[in-house]
Amino acid sequence: KATTMQEQAKNITMTAKGGGGLIEVTANGAGEITDIAIDDLMMDDKTSMQLMLISTANEAIKMVEDNKKSQAMDMFGAANPFTSK
Repeated sequence: KATTMQEQAKNITMTAKGGGGLIEVTANGAGEITDIAIDDLMMDDKTSMQLMLISTANEAIKMVEDNKKSQAMDMFGAANPFTSK
């Protein structure tokens, strides 16, 4: 079941936006960055663009990790001694 979930994760995409939408980073559920979109307005300020890109990429990676944790909790929820039923 875990192998199937890993394969399905590659089909899930999550997009983080930074700078009010000036930068977008898309990652799949396996944690691979699949797309980066940078608005032309960012091209004049390399330093700000780099900082925003790092921040936005980190947010996309966090979204992937949160999704993995959620799936793991769903998969192992019945075996989790900390959940009450």
